[in-house]
Amino acid sequence: MDWSQALFQLIDIASFSSLWYWIMLAVVWSSVSHWVLGVPYDLIARAKRHGGQAEQDMMDLVRINVNRMLGIARTAGIILIAFVSFALTSLAVLGFWYRVELAQAIFLIAFPLSIVGAVSLSTSRLIHAADPEGDALFAALNRHRLWTQIIGMIAIFVTAMYGMYQNLDAVRSL
Repeated sequence: MDWSQALFQLIDIASFSSLWYWIMLAVVWSSVSHWVLGVPYDLIARAKRHGGQAEQDMMDLVRINVNRMLGIARTAGIILIAFVSFALTSLAVLGFWYRVELAQAIFLIAFPLSIVGAVSLSTSRLIHAADPEGDALFAALNRHRLWTQIIGMIAIFVTAMYGMYQNLDAVRSL
């Protein structure tokens, strides 16, 4: 057995039966729910608990990331929407029309992440417009994190159900 055959056996291209896919799915959603508008959640919790410099650091990070996200949306928003739409449509067509399992697996991660991106942009606009401080900012960040976790739970559930269906269908066709 040569190294390439061993590598392809270890990293199975049949995504839904690969342990690596499920590990990656868990890591992606764990990371996405930990970083709230680019601010680590432990910093948000520490800022709420202790206030002072930790709260100032969190507010600075929120301001920087909100301005960065809105700046990107203003300068390249249309191009990004077009590219993301093209990529998601290509993955959907390849995955569900032409039955390419890898495209299905990537789509089931990328589509919910695009929804989280839209929610992040919406939250950034709300924070920029209202310029909340203290408890109002904590509430906005926690609400954003809650919606991100809800989207993540639904995405993981749908992906798990579809993955089980794909694996059972593959076993049935043997």
